[in-house]
Amino acid sequence: MTEPEVVWKPTAEQSTSSGMGRFRAWLRSHGIVDAADYDELWRWSVNEPAAFWGALAEHFGVAFHEQPAEVVGDLTVPGASWFPGSTLNYAEHALRPAPGKHDHDLAVVFRREDGQAQHVTHGELRSKVAAVRAGLRSLGVGRGDRVVALVPNSPEALIAFLATASLGAIWSSCSPDFGVRAVTDRFAQLDPTVLVSIDGYVYNGKTHHVHATTAQLESNLPTLRGTVVIDYLRSTGDDAPEVPPASANRIPWPDLIDSHHGATLEFEAVPFDHPLWILYSSGTTGLPKGIVHGHGGITLEHIKALALHFDAGPGDRFLWFTTTGWMMWNFVVSGLLVGCTVVLYDGSPAYPGMSALWDVAADEQVTVFGTSAPFIQACLKAGLTLDRQRLSSVRTVGSTGAPLSIDGFRWLESNLGSSVQIASFSGGTDLCTGFIGPSPDVPVWLGELSRPSLGAAVAAYDESGHPVVGQVGELVLTRPMPSMPVSFWNDDDGSRLREAYFADFPGVWRHGDWITITHRGSAVIHGRSDSTLNRGGVRMGTAEFYRVVESDPGVRDSLVIDTSGGADTEGELLCFLALEDGARPAEVEDGLRHALRAGLSPRHVPDRFVVVGDIPRTLNGKKCEVPVKKILSGGDPRTAVSREALRNPESIEEFVALARSLQPPPK
Repeated sequence: MTEPEVVWKPTAEQSTSSGMGRFRAWLRSHGIVDAADYDELWRWSVNEPAAFWGALAEHFGVAFHEQPAEVVGDLTVPGASWFPGSTLNYAEHALRPAPGKHDHDLAVVFRREDGQAQHVTHGELRSKVAAVRAGLRSLGVGRGDRVVALVPNSPEALIAFLATASLGAIWSSCSPDFGVRAVTDRFAQLDPTVLVSIDGYVYNGKTHHVHATTAQLESNLPTLRGTVVIDYLRSTGDDAPEVPPASANRIPWPDLIDSHHGATLEFEAVPFDHPLWILYSSGTTGLPKGIVHGHGGITLEHIKALALHFDAGPGDRFLWFTTTGWMMWNFVVSGLLVGCTVVLYDGSPAYPGMSALWDVAADEQVTVFGTSAPFIQACLKAGLTLDRQRLSSVRTVGSTGAPLSIDGFRWLESNLGSSVQIASFSGGTDLCTGFIGPSPDVPVWLGELSRPSLGAAVAAYDESGHPVVGQVGELVLTRPMPSMPVSFWNDDDGSRLREAYFADFPGVWRHGDWITITHRGSAVIHGRSDSTLNRGGVRMGTAEFYRVVESDPGVRDSLVIDTSGGADTEGELLCFLALEDGARPAEVEDGLRHALRAGLSPRHVPDRFVVVGDIPRTLNGKKCEVPVKKILSGGDPRTAVSREALRNPESIEEFVALARSLQPPPK
């Protein structure tokens, strides 16, 4: 098999001077391990987890208040014990001065789609966090209490989060475009003490008011002691409707800060696995599961990922396009842990045009730029050409959220040049990180993720639970990582956690993706393993299928469903198409049949193409493959998918209506 072309390769100087290179040199100079290259370092990191994670904490000066008795107390999963006996605080690490950073240096740059901008220095950030911390305490927030937030990606959201974490309280956020039911389904589980909300937000050129949503949430969350409302529309000139306060404890954000100006910034020292935040599963088939991560595990993992794998640190400007409802928001704000200036963008990435996000990266001299694979694909399809000179500060482009297509790799390389590292990154909300992705001392091959991350014992398992190389298998982690969930919320006996990840291979984390680990050590993600295309005994993930289909200029979005399963071993392969305006269905179908036959195989040409108005996606933009398959297989739509978990709930109705006619004929 021909080896794919190398689209980026580090120079010897880049490898040596990078954070990864300096870490290897430090390990060697301290007599810990002498690793000749990344692969040796990775093998050591997964075979000697206590030595690796302990060295990482020492190298980056993790500030323990109480020192750990040992690095690893127990490696049994679920339930592994890391740094037992230690105490620390995430917010302390995010707010401590980085080498060479001063109070007047920028910590946060904020840009909004309507042109609003804000700069926050390190001194201002610490001062505002201290004030909000004192304000939250005055509302009764203490260690272990929950602060929930309906907020955009803004400095105020970051400040409220860090203030919450500094108290040892637990943070949870949703994007303000989530519906009331979707937010309530998440927040009501937590019995929160305080709600942080906004008056409204702007998106795609329109203003959206949130007062009514806030009032409904206050009614739906009876444990609230207070609501803090951020005046986010203050600068739009838009007159928000006057709504009577729904709570006597509703406090404007400026009043909260002003009334506690000059408060002392302190940090509650909490155990290593004390809850830091709660993220959520998609909730497409039931109540969203609250995924709890700990202070220590996230601090270590995000330092490792950012400082080593993305080579980010003081002097860098770090932007990843996200909302507060996606784990990448939690990842991007962790840029503060390694001394980056974090660049927060709120709004549509394509308003007023597809270049909007790239323009922000150019204007703000971003060095590490992250986005989603679908956005890169949209830029490609729009025929966007980037100004390479304006983007000369960018040295790394991260992509996640879906497998990045070969065409996406080529578009980035052709627009930005071969000196820019394409950092395809794959992981999940479950661990709040990527565990396969870039390293500054490993090449990037076309269409591939460069390496498993340090400390991530990634393997591909066949159906018998044996590791395979060079063929498609289940993505598993054979050893624990510190950022694995501490628990699911309200899962006291851990049964739901075990069922979610450890039911198939005891003691091994099954992630739910198809992966091929190549003989070079790189990897290819093929899509979700619970939505496999199994045609004539040939298994394939959906990612390859979408790569071919969505490269057609007439296709706006698509969904592929293999109805085979259970007793039905000869189901249909159905491709649902949402077409661009003006596209002719017959012409698109003819072109796709030819492209799929040539690009994949004759087995993977769909039995039927079905044109629909829209493709159902979750609030975080994931295609709803499994729920739609359940509906088409005759499942009850009410249990197959929760409409409140969908970005476009009306889209599911078309599939419900089609379900009966698309059932295979009786045999």
